[in-house]
Order: sequence, then structure tokens, then C-alpha cells
Amino acid sequence: MPYVPPPNLAALSLAELAEAVEARRLPAVDTWSPADTGESHMRITADGTWFHEGGRINRPAMVRAFSALLTRDAAGQHWLVTPVERLSIEVEDAAFLATDMEVRKDAEGCPVIAFRLNTDDVVIAGPDHPLRAAGSAETPAYYLAVRHGTEARLNRSTYGQLIDHALSVSSPEALSAQSMGASFSLLPA
Repeated sequence: MPYVPPPNLAALSLAELAEAVEARRLPAVDTWSPADTGESHMRITADGTWFHEGGRINRPAMVRAFSALLTRDAAGQHWLVTPVERLSIEVEDAAFLATDMEVRKDAEGCPVIAFRLNTDDVVIAGPDHPLRAAGSAETPAYYLAVRHGTEARLNRSTYGQLIDHALSVSSPEALSAQSMGASFSLLPA
């Protein structure tokens, strides 16, 4: 069955966003303890492009499948994990890119911020998926925790959307955003 990308985030209700999050069936990589370790000969560039042995991986379905197997350990090393082996993968910045965002209100009127990743995953910022600010005031970088220690860097237009939202709900001196009851400072340290 061919892959059908989900609709634009702006077209989705909060319930549909939650449904998109739940619809992605991911392997239980956190429960696997493979004995074999090796090198994948794969690399993810800062712009989210995947390479294998120097050649670009052009099939989005392949990237999507490999991305479901990604983890990052406490030392910052990224791995592709299967039940039989764990292969290192070079990641220049973050394993994912956040390419779009939408803000919705839940039943109590609290904000919920949803992000679309370059793999078409939908991730909702909150206690399990915090946002963090890095870089400097002149060159900020914003990251969203995705899964198994991996992160998505917000691309320029997406972090512009996030800052516009934050400026509508907070002052520039205390720039922050809230989602799913969690508050995130957007001021680089």
C-alpha cells in the first residue's frame, strides 16, 4: 500500500492531531538489547538529508522507516536499533527537522502546540516532548524532544511561527510558550 502523507497541520483539529500522533506505529526499540554493534555508514545532515555510503537516500518511505529505529544515548551518539544489531549513525545536528507547527486550545482553553517533522510524524510539545532553546540571542536554535533521546531542530520558518506565537502570549524579556500544561523558555541560555 503506498504511503499517503497526512493533511496540512492547519487543516487538522486538536482531536485529529492527537489521532495523527497515535496512528504512527513505532517499533519497541527501547526494549531491544541487541548483542551486535556496528557502523551503519549512514549520515543525517543538518538539513535533514539522509545518506548511505555517500549516496543520498531519495525514497521518503526508506527515511521514514529508518527514522522509526533511531535512538540517541546519553553520550549523544545516535543509533539505528533492530532486534539483532545496533548500528551507529552520524547526525550533524538533530535527527529530525520540525517543518511546521500549529497551536490549538484544549477543552479547558490551554494551548497545545503540534509540530510536523520532515518524516511526516506529528509531535505535540509537552512534558514528554519538551522544547529547548540553544544557540545565542543573535543565532538561536530551537529543538523539540521526539523519542528515544532524539530531537528535531525547528527550521527557520517553524521557529518563526513559534516566536510569533510566544510574542502573542508573553513579553520579549520572558519569551516562553506553553503546551500540554508545560512552560518552555525560548530564550537561549
